[in-house]
Amino acid sequence: GAYWRGDAKRKMLQRIYGTAFEKQAELEAYITMLEEAEKRDHRKLGRELDLFSMQEEGPGFPFFHPKGMIVRNELESFWRNVHRKWGYSEIKTPIILRQEMWQQSGHWDHYRENMYFTTIDGEGYAVKPMNCPGGMLVYKSGHYSYRDLPLRLAELGLVHRHELSGALHGLMRVRSFTQDDAHLYMLPSQIKEEVQGVIKLIDSIYKVFGFAYHVELSTRPEKAMGSEEIWEKATNALREALEDMG
Repeated sequence: GAYWRGDAKRKMLQRIYGTAFEKQAELEAYITMLEEAEKRDHRKLGRELDLFSMQEEGPGFPFFHPKGMIVRNELESFWRNVHRKWGYSEIKTPIILRQEMWQQSGHWDHYRENMYFTTIDGEGYAVKPMNCPGGMLVYKSGHYSYRDLPLRLAELGLVHRHELSGALHGLMRVRSFTQDDAHLYMLPSQIKEEVQGVIKLIDSIYKVFGFAYHVELSTRPEKAMGSEEIWEKATNALREALEDMG
């Protein structure tokens, strides 16, 4: 549900929606659209096609059935083929890491309320909500020359995030999901070219599935890690990459 000021300890709010149309035809078109959307609701299709289910024993944690796994495996095979074509190497990182890792990464201070925790041998651990720290540890474990760069590492990582029960919605909002992630390590002079490569990779995948999209450039937020100089260099490289691609 929705809570006052987003605090689950406060009173739950009741949303009231209203929709108005100038013409009867517009209302009828809207009703038709809702009816068609209901027919295509992925929760309905998932149940009818026996692809997946959601169980009371694991709210927010999807159960994929045999037919659903066929779809998943085909998608993952497609993902692997595309990433190999674009020069990526696949990695797999643990879903549980020590608490100190999450403190160092900044997740502990900024994302702790959305994480799950456990204790192993008296030490604090957390289930990963994101793949980034694991990807960094893979890179840290090796020694690289500038000749080895750029290094492109990709992962289909299983992540867990604590979502309020009222916010759960089929496969659109869950507590456990596989995140297509990649980390690229490069020289500053390679940023522009690598960013353009990422955009082209994403565009090639979106076209296969008929997805429309637009691109926005995000700049340094008020709360950010890293110096202003680093942010400025990175932002300028991103801007140049986008401008060159039109």
